[in-house]
Amino acid sequence: MALSVSENPVLIGVTSYLEQAQTGVWDLRASFLPKVYLDAVTDVGGIAIVLPPQPIDAERARAIVGSLDGLILSGGADIDPRRYGQTPHEKTAAPREDRDAFEDALLHAAIDAGLPFLGICRGAQMLNVALGGTLIQHLPDVVGDNRYQLGHGEFNPVDVEVDAGTRIAEVLGGDRHATAHLYHHQAIDRVADGLIVTSRTSDGVIESIELDPAQYGDTRFGVAVQWHPEEHAQDRRLFSGLVRAARAFRAERQR
Repeated sequence: MALSVSENPVLIGVTSYLEQAQTGVWDLRASFLPKVYLDAVTDVGGIAIVLPPQPIDAERARAIVGSLDGLILSGGADIDPRRYGQTPHEKTAAPREDRDAFEDALLHAAIDAGLPFLGICRGAQMLNVALGGTLIQHLPDVVGDNRYQLGHGEFNPVDVEVDAGTRIAEVLGGDRHATAHLYHHQAIDRVADGLIVTSRTSDGVIESIELDPAQYGDTRFGVAVQWHPEEHAQDRRLFSGLVRAARAFRAERQR
């Protein structure tokens, strides 16, 4: 007997890096994504589809989005400041123009199609920049220390409480708190039109945003967090929320 739409695993695209990689005798550019992202999707019943940066236009972006039930924009390197009208800070990493262009096109296609998506760290920044917002290029200039990015791959867990009445609050359920594993030296500055802020740290740094229901409708799942939920295997609420929204999206699309 065939599985129902609600029982079939949904396909969640996850954007990835292109990095220099070594394996055996090979030393070459390759698609790279930490396994924790894949685990976060499969732990909640989804199927993860890795999406490496590649040449893309609006038509190809629509084709990719049309093959998916949901999308995750993963963390990674700094976004090119020229995309939001700034010159690079001395601490801003070299631009990854291929990834910037790829994710920008995917985001616009996903929003146009109503595809559920979750932005993670860089993914939150990409969402803001793609819709016209700006970034703080180096947070220590603002807060005075490196508490948001300790370095050496060490995540800094802090407690974040999201605003009531938001999509992310609905996903988190009765407990609107999350342990946010922080690793970002940049942050959202001017918030793009069409987005709302749903949480901040005690010193005012934006830690989550989402599509404004007043503009996009209250059924949309367009959530992005500045922290790394994939690093918290005991709390899969954000990924469960994305997979539920992906199932609903697929069911609606197939009607």
